[in-house]
Amino acid sequence: MIDISNYLLGGAFFTYLVGTIFIWGSLSSQSNKSASRSNRWGAISLVLSLLGLCLQFGYFIIRWIEIGHVPVSNMFEFTTFLGMMVVLAHVVMFFIYKTNIIGLFSLPTALTIIAYASVFSKKASPLVPSLQSYWLKIHVTTAALGEGILAISFVAGFIYLLRVVDQSRRSKSTFGIEFVFYSIISTLAFAMISFAFTAMEFETTFKWVSETQQEEELVYKLPAIVGPPNGEVVNSSHSFKSITEAPSWLNGSQAPRKLNTLVWSLFAGGVLYFLLRLLFLQRIGAKIQPLLKNINPEHLDEISYRSVMIGFPVFTLGALIFAMIWAQEAWSRFWGWDPKEVWALITFLFYAAYLHLRLSKGWEGQKSAWLTVLGFVIIMFNLIVVNLVIAGLHSYA
Repeated sequence: MIDISNYLLGGAFFTYLVGTIFIWGSLSSQSNKSASRSNRWGAISLVLSLLGLCLQFGYFIIRWIEIGHVPVSNMFEFTTFLGMMVVLAHVVMFFIYKTNIIGLFSLPTALTIIAYASVFSKKASPLVPSLQSYWLKIHVTTAALGEGILAISFVAGFIYLLRVVDQSRRSKSTFGIEFVFYSIISTLAFAMISFAFTAMEFETTFKWVSETQQEEELVYKLPAIVGPPNGEVVNSSHSFKSITEAPSWLNGSQAPRKLNTLVWSLFAGGVLYFLLRLLFLQRIGAKIQPLLKNINPEHLDEISYRSVMIGFPVFTLGALIFAMIWAQEAWSRFWGWDPKEVWALITFLFYAAYLHLRLSKGWEGQKSAWLTVLGFVIIMFNLIVVNLVIAGLHSYA
């Protein structure tokens, strides 16, 4: 049954990919003033989005039945569920606003998230005691739904920036847009290099003394650019030696390996971004902007704002209120300054500040769009860096 669920997830990924091709094709047809083809391709993209959503929902239900608990308890399960919530939010926004323009980046965002999830272990493990609660399905799924809706605010805001920012000259805005592209590309690069080295059966085992003063073994699945402090190689499938060592102040027995993964992602992302710049002979934003000339920026600004209005209370309910209730039940305290808790609070405060600036100070247009982009960066930092590098009570995920 697990294999069937994985096949359904793969089918959903492929369907989203084809849907992305069709939606970009509809945009190209629109820029060439072929309205009938644009509408036809846009409709096909919507149908593919719905089909992919059904396939991924099937994966979710079958895995739930097979493992006996809601499949959101580890990085693979939660991240794939987050990707599904992004697509769900994309479909809902289509039926509200009758436009598929959000799919230009909402589907690629979901694809990137699912590709990122696929590098983690798909093995279903028994729940640790603190997760054996009905609050797992309530807290985690609600938080992911909120993040999925907030992702749509980022998508609309980012398309707005691509539409209105002057790409004829370099500026802080063009740099920011390119940095967003680099971040997305780095996530994809992480998935690509992980697949590549897994196929090569690369593995290096270090023996080192962790911060608890215990001798432990640490297994690297990527070449050790950053090795553990004073680590000794005890087994390796290749002759690659670590270039530097992780800082000794990093907490967690897996911290050096996680930091190495992050370094590889940034490096591989930089290489892939550079190759794309060579291919386009211009900034990526400048390459895409001409395709967006027929899009109404005010419409995008409205979608971005409304997405925060919907996503913010859902995220607050799931990531803070439900989380505090569960923490009180599991650990006898509703707040403990765990890194995951801190960054959930930071996310909450950021979007609260966004709404204050939007409603009280009149921040619209580019200012508002940049805030939605920064908000999604915070969400991704919480998903990637906090989970992979910073150790805490949520590290079992």
